[in-house]
Amino acid sequence: MALVFNSLPMETRRTQLEPNTYYHIYNRGINGQNIFLEERNYTYFLLKYAQYVSPFVDTFAYCLLKNHFHLLIRTKSEEGVRQLLGGRKEDKSVSWHFSNVFASLFQSYAQAINKKYSRTGAFFEEPFHRIAVKDEAYFSWLIWYIHYNPQKHGFVTDFRDYSHSSYHNFLVEKKTRLNKEEVLGWFGNKQGYINFHLVQQEGVMNMEDFVMEYD
Repeated sequence: MALVFNSLPMETRRTQLEPNTYYHIYNRGINGQNIFLEERNYTYFLLKYAQYVSPFVDTFAYCLLKNHFHLLIRTKSEEGVRQLLGGRKEDKSVSWHFSNVFASLFQSYAQAINKKYSRTGAFFEEPFHRIAVKDEAYFSWLIWYIHYNPQKHGFVTDFRDYSHSSYHNFLVEKKTRLNKEEVLGWFGNKQGYINFHLVQQEGVMNMEDFVMEYD
């Protein structure tokens, strides 16, 4: 039976990102426009994510769709961020740096897209959505939800066939920036990870209880 929750964690777009905290991050193109215009854009976005965001967070799952994306992350500790910054003293808070690395990702990607496709103006909605994840059961369900998104939105008939999510990264012996061993540990092993996804898919009729993103 699929997990059912009585309520969702509160989502706010203006709450600061705190250190050592799990978050569901999601955002879309301004006015719902597509943010991935051709196949190579997906790879470019992940490269920019690795450049700007990955050093400051641990990443557990992702899914990139035509007009929006989902991430499950854990922000680094305050000490870890200070080490990344070379231990220098400054007026900016750690929370400011977390927001800034996402802003840098969005700005860098948007500039490249605008230049390539001869467009101008804003590209992503601001500010981006964030939900603090503090419930263990919700956390496990969220892994599945992120991977299921392409099927939810009709891009594929089976989420396992979608190529721009992290689902298969946990099943192959290949180097990844994802916290692979930690995620598989939550499900027991690879088979537990697979089984959990399949069980949740069978209970997808409960998804109307989780209105937390874009239609």
